[in-house]
Amino acid sequence: MGLRDLSATEQIAELAAGRVSSLELVDAHLDAIARDDVEAFLAVDAEGARARAREIDALPERPPLGGIPLGVKDALSTRDIVTTSGSKMLEGFRPLYTATCVARLEQAGAVVVGKTNMDEFAMGSSTENSAYKNTLNPWDHDRVPGGSSGGSAAAVSAREVPWSLGSDTGGSIRQPAALCGIVGMKPTYGAVSRYGLIAFASSLDQVGPFARTVADAALLLKHMVGHDPMDSTSLEWPAPIDVPMATDLAGLRIGVVEELMGEGIDPGVKAAVEASLGKAEALGATIIPVNLPTALSGLATYYVLAPAECSANLSRFDGIRYGPSAEADNLLDQYEVTRGRLFGPEVKRRIMLGTFALASGYYDQYYGRAQRVRTLIVREFAQAFEGVDVLASPTSPTVAFPIGDRTADPYAMYLADVCTIPASLAGLPAISIPCGLSDGLPVGLQLAGPAFSENRLLDAAHALEQAIAFDTRPPGLAT
Repeated sequence: MGLRDLSATEQIAELAAGRVSSLELVDAHLDAIARDDVEAFLAVDAEGARARAREIDALPERPPLGGIPLGVKDALSTRDIVTTSGSKMLEGFRPLYTATCVARLEQAGAVVVGKTNMDEFAMGSSTENSAYKNTLNPWDHDRVPGGSSGGSAAAVSAREVPWSLGSDTGGSIRQPAALCGIVGMKPTYGAVSRYGLIAFASSLDQVGPFARTVADAALLLKHMVGHDPMDSTSLEWPAPIDVPMATDLAGLRIGVVEELMGEGIDPGVKAAVEASLGKAEALGATIIPVNLPTALSGLATYYVLAPAECSANLSRFDGIRYGPSAEADNLLDQYEVTRGRLFGPEVKRRIMLGTFALASGYYDQYYGRAQRVRTLIVREFAQAFEGVDVLASPTSPTVAFPIGDRTADPYAMYLADVCTIPASLAGLPAISIPCGLSDGLPVGLQLAGPAFSENRLLDAAHALEQAIAFDTRPPGLAT
């Protein structure tokens, strides 16, 4: 087994024992990134990462994260490292500060090696909307890795980094984690500071970890959560995030969302999820059918609310405040030329949808009604958690689909997030773990819980992970 096959937790143990240095770990992963068989990275800071690794190796006491390499989604600002959010609008942009969550991980010893590919401004479910390149699924290079954090997921799956950061608006951590056969977690809304995250939909965006094990995801999350005075929506965290140790599910009540196990879910996906629920029962859990009648309205609700927020957030990218200025005769023409030339088709589609939903005469009919449906979804989750501890469903209704298969059909693309959107609308924590294969491709199991139930979710996911024993190594991956 090579260094890159070790989990982050195992790498930290090797560092602590003095059997390897942070510089050796960084070099091993930079060698893999140099090949980048899956096109996961948009920018690599090799010299900066090596310099930081040397600094950590020289410290008298090694920090908690040891000096382990970290990939960062390109929507998170990093001082002096190009940050584009996957868009030509920000090509070459170098922020003057680092996002709080990234800075906290660096302080804990993580070494940022580069920025990962993503759908432009986080708008997409396949990473095909990147303005720069397509990222490939490590399990099948003809298939998508999911999105919008597809680069972060593919980098972890392909062993280019042991863990990475993504952002989740409607499922953009959990869905690519499922399609790439790794662990991905969206925390409670407000758990992680959004300061330095280039905004898509501010009431939904949340940063979270990708890893190959639940324990690694918990360790990364542990050093990110907590209030940040730079983000008024961030929360004081009630209890530390624990690295999970649970080996059984005795007494745990798992609610299976009936609406997310029926029509539209591929038979192979459903079979893998049901087999995992059988393992949960064997570990002592009680399986209870649960109805969330409004859950299937989540997709329509999301695609009113999220575009409305993106319409407002992306107004700053106009060639004057951000983005290169285009030649034009007047200010209006300058806006139109700049935004028309530099925004991609999906970004323009969502801006137009959101602007329409917020327009005078349509606001209450669309945006106002969507907000009321969102409130119903929040209430239904609260009612469900009166009778169960966690909710289970597939993470994605299908396995990874072929590149180009859905680009001409936005609705088919949007359906990829039908299982993940409800928890996002409710601001609840949810985790995806690999639970089996369908047609030789990974299937994700999603567990969601009430606000601040991260430790319970991580314990349940860890116990199930041990029972399922999924091999996260993609077939044919170079050693």
